[in-house]
Amino acid sequence: MADAKGIRSIDTVMHEERLFPPPAEFSAKARIKSLEEYEALWNQVAADPVAYWEKTGRDELHWFEPFTQTLDWQEPFAKWFVGGKTNASYNCLDKQIAEGRGDKPAILFEGEPGDTRTITYTELYKLVCKFANALKSLGVEQGDRVSIYMPMTPELVVAMLGCARIGAVHSVIFGGFSAEAIADRNNDAGAVAIITADAGWRRGKALPLKATVDEALKKSPTVKHCIVLQRVNEAVEWTEGRDHWWRHLMADASEDCPATPLDSEAPLFILYTSGSTGKPKGILHTTAGYNLWAKKTFEWVFDHRDDDVYWCTADCGWITGHSYVTYGPLSAGATCVIYEGAPDYPEKDRFWEIVEKYKVSLFYTAPTAIRAFIKWGDEHVEKHDLSSLRVLGTVGEGINPQAWMWYHETIGGERCPIVDTWWQTETGGIMMSPLPGAIATKPGSCTKPLPGVIPKIIGEDGEECGPDQGGMFTIAHPWPGMLRGIWGDEERYKDVYWSKVPGKYLAGDNSRCDRDGYYWIMGRIDDVLNVSGHRLSTIEIESALVSHPAVAEAAAVGRPHELKGEAVAVFVMLKSAAPTEALRQELKQHVRKEIGALAQPDDIRFTNSLPKTRSGKIMRRLLRDIAAGKEAVGDTSTLEDYSVLASLRQDEE
Repeated sequence: MADAKGIRSIDTVMHEERLFPPPAEFSAKARIKSLEEYEALWNQVAADPVAYWEKTGRDELHWFEPFTQTLDWQEPFAKWFVGGKTNASYNCLDKQIAEGRGDKPAILFEGEPGDTRTITYTELYKLVCKFANALKSLGVEQGDRVSIYMPMTPELVVAMLGCARIGAVHSVIFGGFSAEAIADRNNDAGAVAIITADAGWRRGKALPLKATVDEALKKSPTVKHCIVLQRVNEAVEWTEGRDHWWRHLMADASEDCPATPLDSEAPLFILYTSGSTGKPKGILHTTAGYNLWAKKTFEWVFDHRDDDVYWCTADCGWITGHSYVTYGPLSAGATCVIYEGAPDYPEKDRFWEIVEKYKVSLFYTAPTAIRAFIKWGDEHVEKHDLSSLRVLGTVGEGINPQAWMWYHETIGGERCPIVDTWWQTETGGIMMSPLPGAIATKPGSCTKPLPGVIPKIIGEDGEECGPDQGGMFTIAHPWPGMLRGIWGDEERYKDVYWSKVPGKYLAGDNSRCDRDGYYWIMGRIDDVLNVSGHRLSTIEIESALVSHPAVAEAAAVGRPHELKGEAVAVFVMLKSAAPTEALRQELKQHVRKEIGALAQPDDIRFTNSLPKTRSGKIMRRLLRDIAAGKEAVGDTSTLEDYSVLASLRQDEE
């Protein structure tokens, strides 16, 4: 729809007016205690970001050598804290011990079979030093790339910090990827070593990680060494000279390994994220700016206190595990729960059992998990005492208001602020989120930008959108945690993120800002539906469907329509109801009633599952191809279950 100024914007059809202010007793003790305090800080940073980050950088990180320039911005390339030398492993470990946290638990580990470990900061420091020396013994040097393909155990964090300690660049690959996907990532990064395990536990079964790596290494000519953790005691094939047991390397390694002073812009890690077509993109993050952003955003968003027990349920194969399991919390001296397995093993109350057992106070999980919990039923929650919780977080995609309210009422007991966070692999850390002591929340909104984030919503004609006009979400000023490029592909970096809206970072999402200054993510740019000349957000249609009591999850896409341009096609997972024609018509009328005739689905297909990435995001581009009767194309290396595609193709009306 075009407004009077001719800006081509996205129609908003969802109206959410409920407002939940922070509890007064929470705000009284919070790091940022009021909306006025948040606004003053945001305005201070926006007015002079270089001055703010100069002081914050000096105060919050350890420096072997001080930086001489805070920001060197040669669009689209940023350098932060130029000339300084630091080390992310040092900030996570040595600095914490020096500040008196040596005996504080850094990691509380819960294995899927029920084995547990408590690792203090001093113990973690010793493990990381030993592993860093083990890498050195194999000839791994500063700047070398090391792939990591491991189960979610403390050794995965040790491997990441061990690489960071000596300046090796880690590339963590989620432990469910295929051999082909591993080989692609090894080759793109030019990895010299890979770290894995014999197997990992998942729903009581051993997933054969080493066997998958062996297959990948047949096509990975740059990899000279494979380090193998013995987690499950599975028999594995062995290549002498190439393969090394973790325990043997650690037994021979010294606990003394001084952290290497690294340039602020030294690469810290590469993390591969899917492209809509073609090969995955190797997102590059460097040392100082990323480390600072992960630390500060963790402290702000979760209102972290020294006695908190924090649990982020993400795997370190994803950016959430990098920033909010490893680098952010450990740089802030937090105690982190790490759980190896599935949320429904051996029973569907496993997460709540862990919250009760460890007295978790800060809990961070994905909307896709929350929707699964709703489907499983409240009885699994009601078995457990969740009174230790004080902040709840969501990450990975937008959360629909129905799931938000369940999380607020059933998990938070209506007393815990919900921090609905928006950010990306590329941003390095959280960009938009409520601050739990300062910002009233609206179900489904990521509310306001963090200090240092200057968002602009841009219409198709390049003009800035007004209130409640949907458009392309962009960031107008560099921030310390931003990606530094795509590994080995400078032109692709410029084209994907900087070419469409000059002078601004293009996030790839649509958004709108309401009249209260609250932001709403409206889905990926290529997820907008163009129905009879109106541009509709997929998230709003999906939220309407999920508000029906029979629906557990929904995904809306467009398919070609000769009259409308696009028709609305939705794929619906039910909680327990039978998929009938009567229910299909009822759901169409429900959407019509909730948000209008324009958004009423033309097609509704019932399904038992949806194609998702392993981090839980629905792969809507695959659903678009299915709805249009085409075969799926592009990169599907992150798809969780290929059989889902076959079953959806068969489900034709």
